[in-house]
Amino acid sequence: RIGCSEINKNGGAVMTSLYKTPVSRLNGIGEKRAALFARLGIKSVGDLINFYPRTYEDWSNIKHINELEYGETACIKAVVATSVNDTRISGGRIISKTAVYDDTGSIQLVFFNNKYISSMLRQGGEYFFYGKTSSDSYGMQMLSPTFAPAIKGTQIRPIYRQIAGLPSKSVESAVRQALSMLPSKINDPLPDAVRERFDLCPLRQALFDIHFPKNCQQLETARKRLVTEELVVLNLGMRNLRDHSRGVTSLKITKDYSEEFESLLPFTMTNAQKRAVSDCINDIINKSSPMNRLVQGDVGSGKTAVAASVCYTVAKNGFQTAFMAPTEILARQHYKTFQRLFENTDVKVGLLTGALKESKKKQIRKSLADGSIDMVIGTHALITDKTEFKNLALAVTDEQHRFGVAQRAKLLGKGNNPHLLVMSATPIPRTLGLIIFGDLDISIIDELPPSRKPVKTVLRTSAMRGGVYDFIRSEVKHGRQAYIVCPLVEEGELDDVASAEEYAADLMLREFPDIAVGIVHGQMKPDEKDEVMRKFAENEYSVLVATTVIEVGVDVPNATVIVIENAERFGLSQLHQLRGRVGRGSSQSYCILISDKGSRTTRERLEVMCSTNNGFVIADEDLKMRGPGDFFGHRQHGLPQMSIADFADTKSLELSQKIADYIMNRYGDIRNDEIRLLKAEIDRLFDRGGQNALN
Repeated sequence: RIGCSEINKNGGAVMTSLYKTPVSRLNGIGEKRAALFARLGIKSVGDLINFYPRTYEDWSNIKHINELEYGETACIKAVVATSVNDTRISGGRIISKTAVYDDTGSIQLVFFNNKYISSMLRQGGEYFFYGKTSSDSYGMQMLSPTFAPAIKGTQIRPIYRQIAGLPSKSVESAVRQALSMLPSKINDPLPDAVRERFDLCPLRQALFDIHFPKNCQQLETARKRLVTEELVVLNLGMRNLRDHSRGVTSLKITKDYSEEFESLLPFTMTNAQKRAVSDCINDIINKSSPMNRLVQGDVGSGKTAVAASVCYTVAKNGFQTAFMAPTEILARQHYKTFQRLFENTDVKVGLLTGALKESKKKQIRKSLADGSIDMVIGTHALITDKTEFKNLALAVTDEQHRFGVAQRAKLLGKGNNPHLLVMSATPIPRTLGLIIFGDLDISIIDELPPSRKPVKTVLRTSAMRGGVYDFIRSEVKHGRQAYIVCPLVEEGELDDVASAEEYAADLMLREFPDIAVGIVHGQMKPDEKDEVMRKFAENEYSVLVATTVIEVGVDVPNATVIVIENAERFGLSQLHQLRGRVGRGSSQSYCILISDKGSRTTRERLEVMCSTNNGFVIADEDLKMRGPGDFFGHRQHGLPQMSIADFADTKSLELSQKIADYIMNRYGDIRNDEIRLLKAEIDRLFDRGGQNALN
């Protein structure tokens, strides 16, 4: 990108790539300081130019001293009235004070532990001072302001991430040097046609203005260009990964049995389910490459029925399916579901988990190897070396964020380029999903079956907990069950397990001495957790106290209440996942959020939960309020590290998607010579993210 061995008409390199120029080549950066820059991830001059400010100080909006308000951060232009007075306090520390004035008044400046400040500020000199105001018994003061001689003029100052021994000012000085090494004309990864169509400024202008903008408009223009380019590069790179991970499949699945399967169901599929099934069947029958599809749907939207339809078509064409679930109990739950769905057909279903007796596992593996089992549901036992298939054509993973890429690849390795279907109940805004799951095609089930009753959600304070317990007791009296998600803990408090156990013990002794209460948490062994969940599913426990381990859990249609303590400590998407534990049966279900945090922002967040059951609306709100956070799950490590892009910036995500579409339509392939610099950027970004360069 910057100085990417720019080529003149004779084909000769006119400058060395700044990514190959060590930062130690800059004035004032010796071996020790270069080591400090390396700790910030800066090894070359190119890295430094791409080390964008973390924030800015706006020194262009000058305030008079008499306009200052307590607690505000502002910039003033003032004259130093007195010499700096240093006072030593305990521990050898220094407090330095001076007074400054303008035409409207004066203010005291206070600096902490800066022994050089007296030599940096000249009495009678005029400076800009930028800092936060406070007050003491002597009046208003400004604490440790940054400053510069007034002769430099008003400006927007960049503030860089810093470490001990390398303050922001030192980084700023080095960046100025680095930018001076840029030639007057640099090749731009984005072709002129793309920039002009989407109103993006040239790269050289963006690089200067992101570091040293003269005004807010320049900064915004530069930021738009750099953010958009980075997201376009990521978007194209993820598409390329998807296209080149597919190969060609020799599996010949020719007939669609989805209508026959639907006729077996005791209900009518929603239009969204039918669309998802159609997407999958089209991939399997009409494409030469294997299906690589994510079916994403809210809790209760009917993803399992979609998967069952696809599995049925695969089985009726004479091939096998492997369905991998993250836990033993979920595997058993799915096994029962598929047995019920296929009970009037000739499709044979098997179960393979680590908890089965060795003799039973041996029997199942034999049936998979000889083809007498058409579909197997299981856990990680499916990917052990002992498990072999006769003709595996479809691999399905449930709650895909629980599985790493390596586990998915190992399951696919059990067949000859089989089709892949992954399912997720974590709603993700579509544009963000196209980036995160760029190596997968996406089908979204965005409607619930008409029989599904929305969960009623209410917000309560801890003072109202007695009434909440009375309500739980009433539901239990009518034969129903309840979850209580105990408080998340913060640093310095009890750990989660101790908190959960203490909470459960208190409930058993005080509130529900006559009700069977179970407890489940993350530090229990898997078989212990499964046993507790089994007992709850079979109504041996009426109330289950749990940590967030139940976020993706067993299907208990009889559970009608979930109480979530300290609800403000969860993201909205996680709260929605927890709420999905109820509302699975025919009875009305309830979610009770308990929070004592009274801030307006907190209440607005939690009231979103009370106002809608639509996971995609909630996901959009969560993205706006908190950023992408939990959306990535275990997959986050697979994405390259961004320099400036923010996944919460939905406008930039949408713009980058349009530009990526435009580029692919115009140039056809990222190997097109006209966009070779863009291809180099893709290689560099993915190499930085720990991925191999894209070929």
